[in-house]
Amino acid sequence: MNSIQEVASKIETVGGYAPPLSMTVKPKKVLVINGHPDPLSFNRALSEAYVKGVNAKDNKIEVLNIGDLAFNPNLVFGYREKTELESDLLKSIDLIKGADHLVWVFPMWWYGYPALMKGFIDRTFLPGIFFKYQKGKAFPEKLLKGKTGRIIITADTVRWYDHWFMHSPAIQQFKKGTLEFCGVSPVKVSYFAVIKDSTSAQREKWLQKAETLGSKVI
Repeated sequence: MNSIQEVASKIETVGGYAPPLSMTVKPKKVLVINGHPDPLSFNRALSEAYVKGVNAKDNKIEVLNIGDLAFNPNLVFGYREKTELESDLLKSIDLIKGADHLVWVFPMWWYGYPALMKGFIDRTFLPGIFFKYQKGKAFPEKLLKGKTGRIIITADTVRWYDHWFMHSPAIQQFKKGTLEFCGVSPVKVSYFAVIKDSTSAQREKWLQKAETLGSKVI
């Protein structure tokens, strides 16, 4: 029995009527974005584990490895003048707009995330694309409303220290300052640490965790 049938079998009928599958289960379009520039990184392995967990029969899955894209990470003119978007960025924007669930996998470096990922954000999360300024209003219109998110972040800092002493800078910057700012909600976080001293057994547990998240599309 596939997952759709399992869900349908658990639905309580009312007056002897059970709604058709098309009314009970909606496939999700999932986009996994890996922000680590190294193709041999553990982050790439985590993103692949998440993809492995997703039931491709019930959901559509796409993958973006930012390190594989060809683009200038510098927003050369800031917001003063438009910087033309490269074809890889245009495709990436379409994938983000078309997704129901966004999964971001990246390491925490120097209280933030990799420069290439920051450049990707600067170049794609632009006014009129993922948010829109509103005249006379303090806050912009959130153009990514209706989408959910998952952050899978790796670090060499234990979570309690990141939370209590560092105040979760990378998570706050990306979750609240980027995704939620543009309307993605809820955004859930998985924090895997400490990477540099981790054993093969520990890494396998993290990979299994990522795969489980994928199987639930959360």
